[in-house]
Amino acid sequence: MYSPVRTARRLPALALAVALVSAVVGVGGAATAHAAPQRAAAAAAAGATLPFGSYEAESAVTGGQKIGPDHTQGTVASEASGRQAVRLNAGQSVEFTLTGAANAVNVAYNVPDGQSGSLAVYVNGTRLSSSLAVTSKYSYVDTSWIAGTKTHHFFDNARLLLGRNLQAGDKVRLEAASTQVTVDVADFEQVAAAATKPAGAVSVVDKGADASGQQDSTQAFRDAISAAKGSGGTVWVPAGTFKVGSALGGVENVTIQGAGSWYSVVRSSHFIDQSGSAGKVHLKDFAVIGEVTERVDNSPDNFVTGSLGPDSSVSGMWLQHLKCGFWLTGNNDNLIVENNRVLDTTADGLNLNGNAHGVQVRGNFLRNQGDDALAMWSLNGADTRSTFAGNTISQPNLANGIAIYGGTDITVKDNLVQDTNALGSGIAISNQKFLDPFSPLAGTITVSGNTLVRAGALNPNWGHPMGALRVDAYDSAIEANVSITDTTIKDSPYSAYEFVSGGGTGKAVKNVTVDGSTVDRVGTVVVQAETPGAVRISNLKATGVGAAGVYNCPYPAGSGTFTLTDGGGNSGWSSTWGNCSAWPQPGAGNPDPDPARNLAQGRPATATGSVDVYTPGKAVDGDANSYWESAGNAFPQALTVDLGSAQAVRRVVLKLPPSAAWGARTQTLSVLGSTDGSSFTTLAASKGYRFDPATGNTVTVSLPDTSPATRHLRVQVTGNTGWPAAQLSEVEAYLK
Repeated sequence: MYSPVRTARRLPALALAVALVSAVVGVGGAATAHAAPQRAAAAAAAGATLPFGSYEAESAVTGGQKIGPDHTQGTVASEASGRQAVRLNAGQSVEFTLTGAANAVNVAYNVPDGQSGSLAVYVNGTRLSSSLAVTSKYSYVDTSWIAGTKTHHFFDNARLLLGRNLQAGDKVRLEAASTQVTVDVADFEQVAAAATKPAGAVSVVDKGADASGQQDSTQAFRDAISAAKGSGGTVWVPAGTFKVGSALGGVENVTIQGAGSWYSVVRSSHFIDQSGSAGKVHLKDFAVIGEVTERVDNSPDNFVTGSLGPDSSVSGMWLQHLKCGFWLTGNNDNLIVENNRVLDTTADGLNLNGNAHGVQVRGNFLRNQGDDALAMWSLNGADTRSTFAGNTISQPNLANGIAIYGGTDITVKDNLVQDTNALGSGIAISNQKFLDPFSPLAGTITVSGNTLVRAGALNPNWGHPMGALRVDAYDSAIEANVSITDTTIKDSPYSAYEFVSGGGTGKAVKNVTVDGSTVDRVGTVVVQAETPGAVRISNLKATGVGAAGVYNCPYPAGSGTFTLTDGGGNSGWSSTWGNCSAWPQPGAGNPDPDPARNLAQGRPATATGSVDVYTPGKAVDGDANSYWESAGNAFPQALTVDLGSAQAVRRVVLKLPPSAAWGARTQTLSVLGSTDGSSFTTLAASKGYRFDPATGNTVTVSLPDTSPATRHLRVQVTGNTGWPAAQLSEVEAYLK
């Protein structure tokens, strides 16, 4: 999401070390780069079927310096594929050995801010006459109006047709010619020959377009569209470079087709902009490459802004150096966006910005987005029955890989998301509205068959992490049925699943089921529960857990409990993080908590009743000056604290505010305990306890050594000589 400012979550400012846990992609072994498989090995069905193989520079033969792995926000390595890359000084090189046929290469690279240069290209030792131009022009983006951001968007992509057909075993060497270049990944591809003009198509050249790119061809494109759309015809964009300096409108009932995205190139930062269309627009097989170097949110620097109309499609496109690939509003019913490449956008790759019905976004490749790579945002009307399926997303450097902000009956399936950075998860299912009118999640939200690799990030606004897959009751409770199935999560630097109310107000996450997950290496925990709610988890198998299985600490204190139901078939994540006053550290294990700590502080608290602002959470917030007060003249009353796990409590300390204004009083009370929250045993029989400001308004209830372990600790009050209600400012529980 790029329009509104993101709001910092109001959570305690707890320090969290930068994760040191990372997957090492292809490091070690033979010094030969091999292509990444077209689909992730972790889950054969996840991600797009791509026309290229990706070769990681850190796995190649090089005389340069390997950097990373690193997850620190604001570093070059943190934005690299696999969080690693190779830094070349002038004269240094990296050499790839091909495992398949190729005649073209696209390279993801970084150069220092303010510099430009080139990468010389050698094939089997012979230097080509063409080189890859590299520049920092499109990198180093600052978005100071978005809380928690730093300079980001360090990488760019440059492509080259090699002019020859290479085979498996051929070697391609990239050499930094004049400036330092950090090479991340090289995509090698066998590009088909340029297509020929379809019969009856209207060529933009015949309408006066300049294929050299020197003269502006906007009017020629407009004239060609006008000539073709009356009959539902085709506008032909032949091989060449065409400058379109002004946005196109009135695009409807027409196909705009190129000779292929490597051959037909439109230079435009603002290609189509229209609020409505009769539809049946088909855009295919050409490139739109812009000149967007910064993010300006009130400027429509997008490939498509607004509406293509119903029953339209976009396929085979190469979109680069834009703010957004697609910012879609109005009627885009049944739109199909498939098999496109969206690279180096300063904001979203695609955003269905409300009222998107039956839209299918599938088989696309997105890399280096400056915000959510794919998003649905139900503003001004719900997105309904729309799907993100089989897409590959790599290196969104601000926000999420896939984000669903509201909407009805949405599907996210079979996607591969890799290497998310600051302020983002791999997938976010959220009721964060940003603006009104907003349509929260409704119906059934299906999240199925997705693979998340090195996903999740430290949120600097929260002071703690975001999980690889996040369900977020940010502005309102999750009421939709959220079904998460067959998910693979690998090498998350922090947690696998996060359930949270990102606004810090304790909205509930409800109606969520997780079934069939493989979690392979997480830095901290498998489940990070930070808000009230209930989730049922089945058949989740975890290995390589860095700290503990479950972090269950709803915020704010007293907002309620989070119930995790074991549906069976789970393994490898049974332990619970025991200290809600500190965050798990990546890879640091689950240390024994301080045995002298207050077991009740910050834990969920409930009561039989309360008045005004004197809610149960005030009795476990660590502040003796705030307090819980029950309904008046209605004894007995009780306050119950969930300690998170069964504990051998031997001492309970009860407090009232220490101020002398609180006169001495006697409260008649008992202490009870339970392991399941329903059947309680008396731990200390009812008696009168005197609270006196002269002694700090504090009483201690000692429990017998024979008392059973208890998880749910209850204080039941049957009388109060100072006020006709139960009153407690702190309930503290200790092991001794």
